[in-house]
Amino acid sequence: MSRVFNFSAGPSMLPLPVLEKVQAGLTDYNGTGMSVMEMSHRSKPYQEINDKAESLLRELLSVPDNYDIIFVQGGASTQFEAIPLNICVNRKADYIVTGNFAKKAFKEAGKYTDARCVADSSDKNYTYIPKVNRKDFREDADYVHICFNNTIFGSHYSYIPDTGDIPLVADMSSCILSEEIDVSKFGVIYAGAQKNIAPAGVTIVIVRKDLQDKYQPICPTMLKWETQIKEKSLYNTPPCWSTYVAMEVFQYLKDNGGIKAMHDIDVMKANLLYDYIDNSSFYSNGVEKESRSIMNVPFVSPSPELDAKFVSEAAKAGFVSIKGHRLVGGMRASIYNAMPVEGVEKLVEFMKKFEIENK
Repeated sequence: MSRVFNFSAGPSMLPLPVLEKVQAGLTDYNGTGMSVMEMSHRSKPYQEINDKAESLLRELLSVPDNYDIIFVQGGASTQFEAIPLNICVNRKADYIVTGNFAKKAFKEAGKYTDARCVADSSDKNYTYIPKVNRKDFREDADYVHICFNNTIFGSHYSYIPDTGDIPLVADMSSCILSEEIDVSKFGVIYAGAQKNIAPAGVTIVIVRKDLQDKYQPICPTMLKWETQIKEKSLYNTPPCWSTYVAMEVFQYLKDNGGIKAMHDIDVMKANLLYDYIDNSSFYSNGVEKESRSIMNVPFVSPSPELDAKFVSEAAKAGFVSIKGHRLVGGMRASIYNAMPVEGVEKLVEFMKKFEIENK
């Protein structure tokens, strides 16, 4: 069976050259006589993987020296609770709710701190990013939390909120490594791997050093960033395989021009798809243009029945996992870094054919 074009929102497709490299060394990594899946996390070969992953990510994102990078378990969802447990001085936090995961993060924070919703785009089913400014936030808030890219609803911040001296915390799970960012504008950046980095299992957390000693006494040892930072992500057995594949993805990105080069390709892919949808009388995308994601593109046909038919026929044609989330319906094409331009071109061809046959 030939490989399909996988438009899954996560776990998602990985770069084929990375998969082939991983496959070649699956049973014998760099002459160790064993797979990375088998080796001790205390062994020299794995510690080299761990160090290289951190070094490459720091280089790709231009992470300043006053930030630490850790690779932890539990997915981005675990950080929904780790954040208010780790950044706690006044026990106040401001949240901007722009989608399902932002809403979940806000709810979890309410267990540990006075979480306040500053802005919410649910009035239009999360199809836009609210505009906020410094005066919207409480001066004594411990942090402001945003979800930079909303996987389900296909929206993305076109600006970085000005929070003044209040640390800005961002969930970047579905857009990290797709665009250059100024890390210094954030106090914390976190991201689950399974969308744009690696297989599910590892979560990246980038934390500014001055925020590492503000945790609540009840913060569990495993959720305490300070614990993981002191042990260089090796406090307990880490998700070795996922971290290893992440390292290979980081190397692949570096070898192919870095994040700027990848962003140019991502924008081209997104424009191909959005341009066709916008000029079609058959398909539509409800996200405000200024707030559109280049990673996740939801769209619908004229009816739920045609949506279901589209998903079924698309799968037969080799376009899989394109069904939209139940909260939105229709279809969703997740076109992360690993999706080749050819995949989007062929999807548009299929969409044109489907439109002609079903008008």
